[in-house]
Amino acid sequence: MRVGIIADTHGFLDPRIAEQLAACDVAVHAGDIGGAEVLCAMQPREEVYAVRGNVDGPQTWPDHEGHMLENLPGQLMLDLPGGQLAVLHGDSYNSSQRHAQLRESLAETRAIACGHSHELVVDDDKYPWILNPGAAGRVRVGDGPSMLILVCDEQHWEVETHRFPPRKYRAISGVNGD
Repeated sequence: MRVGIIADTHGFLDPRIAEQLAACDVAVHAGDIGGAEVLCAMQPREEVYAVRGNVDGPQTWPDHEGHMLENLPGQLMLDLPGGQLAVLHGDSYNSSQRHAQLRESLAETRAIACGHSHELVVDDDKYPWILNPGAAGRVRVGDGPSMLILVCDEQHWEVETHRFPPRKYRAISGVNGD
């Protein structure tokens, strides 16, 4: 099974990441989504799972998408071949102790997917693994948008990292009378 893991899109999903998600069985968004348009752009073969981030609120989502926002959990557990993946944004954990705190509070899982820092991290030295895909949009992407793909079966889990070069996005002239 291929599980695409992203976070921190803030209303924009980089098309190169959307293309990678389309080749996955399942896609996971670890919060700071920024609107339903991002979730709709995630097109894996089977299912999309998402959790609410600290900036996913009525002030950042369009009014007509409020019903979708209300249904986003703060955390979820996915049963995958070979173990459980916990998904949460991670903003409620102390940044200097985040990995230790996550491991302590979710010790029964095989891995934890989280976001918030916009930094790509694969901490697989001990269980549960901490998997932070970095930022998959265009806000604070530093070295470029990034994501993770978890390839798993009953016996083996492996993580692929994907980072794309940063792009400059231009406004389109002629829109709204410009």
